[in-house]
Amino acid sequence: MSLIGYARVSTEDQTPLPQSEALQSAGCAEIFEEHASGGNRARPVLARVLERVQSGDTLVVVRIDRLARSLSHLLEVIERLEAKGAFFRSIQDPIDTGSPQGKFTLQVLGAAAEFERALIRERTKAGLASARAKGRVSGNPGLRARDPAALRKVRLARQDGYMERLNETAQDWVPQVRRLRPDLAWEDVVRIINGPLPEARRWTQSRLLRAVKAYVRDGFLPTEVLARAGRRETDDRLPAIIAGIKGADPDITLQAICERLESMRERTPRGRASWQPSSVRMLLERAEKLGLLKPAQ
Repeated sequence: MSLIGYARVSTEDQTPLPQSEALQSAGCAEIFEEHASGGNRARPVLARVLERVQSGDTLVVVRIDRLARSLSHLLEVIERLEAKGAFFRSIQDPIDTGSPQGKFTLQVLGAAAEFERALIRERTKAGLASARAKGRVSGNPGLRARDPAALRKVRLARQDGYMERLNETAQDWVPQVRRLRPDLAWEDVVRIINGPLPEARRWTQSRLLRAVKAYVRDGFLPTEVLARAGRRETDDRLPAIIAGIKGADPDITLQAICERLESMRERTPRGRASWQPSSVRMLLERAEKLGLLKPAQ
């Protein structure tokens, strides 16, 4: 169980040193520093931190705004931590999900976010009703007239919105796709990606393929990830899957791999539903011999 610190500043001119010192004084064994905008959810250092955190660990920041600029992003990060059995603490804010008071504060924030969304929906409905009562027709005139320029503008805006949503979740799937494809079939890649994710954020194969194709189109992923997966011997499939899990988290324990395989409903070589660390160790050794996993240094 470790305290892991995260310090962020927006520009290269700023220094994260004061935050790092405060995190060190709070007892953080590891401290990650990042220069990035708080509005950017796809931060590489933050992605590494969230991958590094293990069950029982606590992610610590000096202030909430160092981690997230929006309530939705904050709740999203905390949800990811809870899915891994980890906690979140802010030194200068009354949030510590390891305590009952901190959990209550988080519930209040979540309720406030939902209330705000409800108010926005009601205001939007009232505005539309008022416009209709005055005889105004909603929508874009160019779209109603099927103007090519207006249609193209909307199409580009939708593409931008889609890419923005993908960027918010890139830390969940891009490293895995880059590392596992085309060695593993898409079906197995999806199951490995979904393993640590909460139900609401899990991928279907079709959604993941669409996202990958969009990233390949824009140059964020190499075209090789879309290549046809080679045929793999039946005996090599389990070592490849376990190598994929281990590669995503080199510090993962044998027992944690067992739990991940069981959550994926992956059967043991003998067809059993329950996994044992000894079976995982044997398959990891086979993965090393096959060149699927680098030997431990």
